Amino acid sequence: MLNKTNARAIAHQAICSVVLNKQSLSDGIFPIDSDDLSYAKSLTFGSIRFYHHLNDVITPRLKRPLEKKNLDIHCLLILGAYQLIHSDTPIHAAINETVGVAEIIGKPWAKGFINAILRGIDRDREIIENNKHYSHPSWLIKKLKQDHPKNFQEILIENNKKAPMTIRVHPSIQRDDYQQQLQEINIFSQPSTIAPQALILNDAVGVTKLPGFENGSCYVQDTSAQLAAQLISPKKGELILDACSAPGGKATHLAELCPEANIIALDSDKQRLSKVQENLDRFKNHNITIQQGDARDQEWWDGKLFDKILLDAPCSSTGVIRRHPDIKLLKKPTDISQITKTQSLILGNLWGLLKPGGRLLYATCSVLKDENVHQISQFLDRFEDAKNEKITLIRGGWTRANLHLRISVFTGSLGQQTFFYRHFFCRSVDSRISKKIDTFCVDFRNEENVR
Repeated sequence: MLNKTNARAIAHQAICSVVLNKQSLSDGIFPIDSDDLSYAKSLTFGSIRFYHHLNDVITPRLKRPLEKKNLDIHCLLILGAYQLIHSDTPIHAAINETVGVAEIIGKPWAKGFINAILRGIDRDREIIENNKHYSHPSWLIKKLKQDHPKNFQEILIENNKKAPMTIRVHPSIQRDDYQQQLQEINIFSQPSTIAPQALILNDAVGVTKLPGFENGSCYVQDTSAQLAAQLISPKKGELILDACSAPGGKATHLAELCPEANIIALDSDKQRLSKVQENLDRFKNHNITIQQGDARDQEWWDGKLFDKILLDAPCSSTGVIRRHPDIKLLKKPTDISQITKTQSLILGNLWGLLKPGGRLLYATCSVLKDENVHQISQFLDRFEDAKNEKITLIRGGWTRANLHLRISVFTGSLGQQTFFYRHFFCRSVDSRISKKIDTFCVDFRNEENVR
């Protein structure tokens, strides 16, 4: 039986881990065996998603700042305020059961204090709800205004929505057939209009409920991420590098699309590579070789040039905030300059590993121009044998053509939003040829992207 007080205690601990200890929600901060986990996660993600708004509501109501040793009480107030303002939790439960957590964490003296603050928020709830608040750090709002002056408000609003669960159906299975299998067990979905193997679930479910999941029938992967392998279009006999590969979603997709291609899955993190191996075992891929190594150097490389390279570059992840709301708390403006330096190093290094006439696909899950447009412009200035190919994304597919300047914006009807920039580079056979074409794709209100 669900213990909602206990669920709130779990959520409170997780919120403290993010806010006070700067841990990621992906770092295993939740207990594995709790019956209350699903509800606890819902409370946690919601509280983190709206943290900046909630913090601005709570802070003026404090007579004086809380001492450092009592900042966990601030996190508890965040949890309570989230329930009052941004959820459908009954008022009495939101207040009383949140107050009860103070007892659990050994601070019963704070119960009256928490109760008073939360009841004050409840009284002012209508005023609070009518005050517009983007719930993002100020530096990111400023950056988005700068980079996307026409769309920044839409981006900020969409970022605060919950991301859908999307799966990639194995190409050996007809997508419509798998959708029917899901429907027979009351799991309902919609086919993606841009990714031929993607199904977007109406409601998230545990992966064990997905038919044939353990045998590789499907993979949880957001729509935009599924486009990468399709754009690479692997062919028989090609040697393809999937750089920064972990956890292996794109590598397994490449292997699915062409079992006769030779794929190298490269990552520097040994622990993350174990996740790649788990996926290979599940999908029974035999044309993928796992390689530990740093994409910034060539110490791991055996000297064989690649026909194609997929670089899903390390980035700020500002395009996947819906799925990872803790990004708003963990990323700092100073991080961006270091990230772009890393991207530049990797791009320059991998370019030297590409055959003349080969193609490199650069992808990020960032919406910031420093990591995309500006990064690519600098790359093209550095390498005269690189030319940028147009990528035109259309409903149901895509085309590539050389030597066209184009910005592709594609929208959908699902009320969702994602940003995924892609740049396709072809290495000229004649190094004297220099074609500089800037092209990128921004997907507003469409299917979610995740690395």
